[in-house]
Amino acid sequence: MNETRTKIGTWVGFLLILVWCLLPVVWIISLSFKGPNETAAGSPQFLPKKPTIKNYDDILSNSDFQDSLINSFGIAAISTFLSVILATLAAYAIARLEFKGKRLVLSIALAIAMFPVVALVGPLFDLWRTLGLFNTWPGLIIPYMSFTLPLAIWTLSAFFREIPWEMEQAAQVDGATSWQAFRKVIVPLAAPGVFTAAILTFFFAWNEFVLALSLTSTTQSRTVPAQLSYFVGPDPFNPPYGQLATASVVVTIPIIIIVLLFQRKIVAGLTSGAVKG
Repeated sequence: MNETRTKIGTWVGFLLILVWCLLPVVWIISLSFKGPNETAAGSPQFLPKKPTIKNYDDILSNSDFQDSLINSFGIAAISTFLSVILATLAAYAIARLEFKGKRLVLSIALAIAMFPVVALVGPLFDLWRTLGLFNTWPGLIIPYMSFTLPLAIWTLSAFFREIPWEMEQAAQVDGATSWQAFRKVIVPLAAPGVFTAAILTFFFAWNEFVLALSLTSTTQSRTVPAQLSYFVGPDPFNPPYGQLATASVVVTIPIIIIVLLFQRKIVAGLTSGAVKG
């Protein structure tokens, strides 16, 4: 009897959490199918009375939104690639080599990752204007890497520490150089950690808002989160809620696809880092 009650309570709690998490998502999707007249109503219905895809037509045909979507993909992909490459090399050195100040390096990396982004906006704005990096892709990629690289180093160093040192030594005994042993033996074994670091890095670069808004001035390099703040209605009291919701749905779709396609590797990477070390 007690076991049955426990199962019922578990399922009830699971359903409540599921509803709590998915309700805002369902509301945004519902809002994306509503017309301007319905979203401007004083008490709009949860489900659209007259569903329409006009918002999707307007968003997908908006040249500014298309440019910002390309910027988001390009900047996030480049930031992820560079961060993972540099973090892999740095994490391997931290895990395998003994040198003074190793703990200090990890502590500084963690402190940088936790540093408030808004505190860097002013100095970066002046510096980037002077160096000609304002409103450019490198002007966003560099600060993105300053936050994603420490997180990737922390994630990967835990994986490298758990790989047996003897496997690398065996490869070197068989005639492999240090670089060949690292590339052909160590990196494949650390693949779950590398993939986890890449996913976390990509998500940060894809969703970042403050730097993308402050360090850009046109759609030349402005990403989607920043571009959404420029979606204004006919007056300040009537924002285009339907278009904002539609843009949010469109931007979320790539993330959902990535998670669904690689969910096993994501879970494997996260759980491996949790149970080891």
